[in-house]
Amino acid sequence: MGGNRTYGVSLPPGYAQNPQQRYPVVFLLHGGHGEPTDWFSSKKGQALKTLEQLYTAGKLPPSIIITPDGNDKRGSSPYRDPDYFDGPNGNVSTAVGNELVQVVKSRYRTLPNPDFWAIGGLSSGGWGAVNVGLRNSNNFSILFSHSGYFRDKSGAANSPIIYIKNVPGQVKKRLKIYLDTGSSDRYEVKETKDFSQELARLNIYHVFREYPGGHTWQYWREHLADSLTFVGEQFKATQTASTSKN
Repeated sequence: MGGNRTYGVSLPPGYAQNPQQRYPVVFLLHGGHGEPTDWFSSKKGQALKTLEQLYTAGKLPPSIIITPDGNDKRGSSPYRDPDYFDGPNGNVSTAVGNELVQVVKSRYRTLPNPDFWAIGGLSSGGWGAVNVGLRNSNNFSILFSHSGYFRDKSGAANSPIIYIKNVPGQVKKRLKIYLDTGSSDRYEVKETKDFSQELARLNIYHVFREYPGGHTWQYWREHLADSLTFVGEQFKATQTASTSKN
């Protein structure tokens, strides 16, 4: 991006006390005119409260949570979504999907297997997570979207519903995708249903859930637990498969 970038981080309970342990990683992307702090904000995402509940219930293994800055060089205003792709306003996809991944791996004790790396977000961050994740499938296997869309005005290259058709077969087999949207978001409901149907046609493992609600932080706060529970199930399945091989 040609400048300094920020990100938020939540380290799991016991991180400092267990210096040999390595952890899964979850990236949470903000939406339009958002900030890296949005998911952690007490007025918005309240993610720390959700994480504590999921850790206590055993629904998500202790994980490193990263909230990237997705804004491009246009800055941020109520009229602009972040461009979660490499384009004229900055290489946001590479900055988030690869460069930040390498920074996180160098600074924290992460598990290297992409099956222990998830990326998700809300609204344009939901689209961005799937777009960035598909383009960096060597880094992420689990993708999730709240109230997202899957066709972008920049064209087919950054429209997951089109791009995913050309993803290599071995990547399609490894992908695990979670989708949800509020029933009041008619455009996002159609977008997500269409994408879910395409995933089914391609035999890509996914779940799609439609809940009451709309394009609000109340909705995203409430359903972050659903996506992270799905993520936790995938982490635990990979751990179980790895243990059975040893």
